[in-house]
Amino acid sequence: MQKRMLGNDKLEVSAIGLGCMGLSYGYGPATDRKDAIALIRGAHERGVTFFDTAEAYGPGVNEEVVGEALEPVRDRVIIATKFGFKNGVPAEGLDSRPERIRQVADEALKRLRTDRIDLFYQHRVDPNVPIEDVAGTVKALIAAGKVKHFGLSEAGVQSIRRAHAVQPVTALQSEYSMWWREPEAEILPVLEELGIGFVPFAPLGKGFLTGKIDPSTTFGEGDFRSTVPRFAPDALKANHVLVDFVSDLAKTKGVTPAQIALAWLLAQRPWIVPIPGTTKLHRLEENIGGADVELTKEELARIEQVITSVKVQGDRYPASYQTFVNR
Repeated sequence: MQKRMLGNDKLEVSAIGLGCMGLSYGYGPATDRKDAIALIRGAHERGVTFFDTAEAYGPGVNEEVVGEALEPVRDRVIIATKFGFKNGVPAEGLDSRPERIRQVADEALKRLRTDRIDLFYQHRVDPNVPIEDVAGTVKALIAAGKVKHFGLSEAGVQSIRRAHAVQPVTALQSEYSMWWREPEAEILPVLEELGIGFVPFAPLGKGFLTGKIDPSTTFGEGDFRSTVPRFAPDALKANHVLVDFVSDLAKTKGVTPAQIALAWLLAQRPWIVPIPGTTKLHRLEENIGGADVELTKEELARIEQVITSVKVQGDRYPASYQTFVNR
């Protein structure tokens, strides 16, 4: 597995990480604990060194699984987790008060079975707490040795600049894929200017870019995509032209649509590290293979032409969640 550097502090991670959220949260029933641990360990055995979790994925359960899985190889991996929701429950709202951040850090250390958090993200910007106070609190945790690097998630340009002025931000984690390109307008230039790495979540469009979802697809109980406008049947039908193009290109190269989507992200900047998630070993291996797919200049130009011409239908979040993003 190739390695990449995040941020000016040069946090070295595998070119593709593993987003662990779906093992316990967001996509239906949680994966059996033994199976989840086996998948995470299988990822490490195949070269993945970057693992993403959060207090809110459970809450707490995901961190416990990640901690148990990686305890035997702790010094050979980078673990990222997050703070920012009341009691670790997104439905209860935001909470990035300094005392809450410190509490989350201490609890995460126990659940992760470790003495430090490699990358500690603010999960969402809290408008009730100055970002300078958030950055200052994490700065103190870094000084205490509990945290190594500071990150933000779904933060806007001004929040990034203000936080970075207090404690250098190593990485921003936000949604980015062929299906959601908003970061290209303002976010990527600021990250390049400040020397901040970028960690795209949902790099496969929450599964859409794999080609396995069509207008007839239904989502099970507990799968948040059932509430997302972009996954409504009419929107899926309208958006499928993008998947058709990616699938055709994948066939010509003898790879999969998911691998094309990940290769495209990796080609955008050398400091971009996507974190696709999965619950299946063969999908994990497929995603890892995306790091080995090289797209020519001509192919990248053709992809740009097509995805620029496709106007994706449907919001990426339900209306109730829009206030949490891009602050």
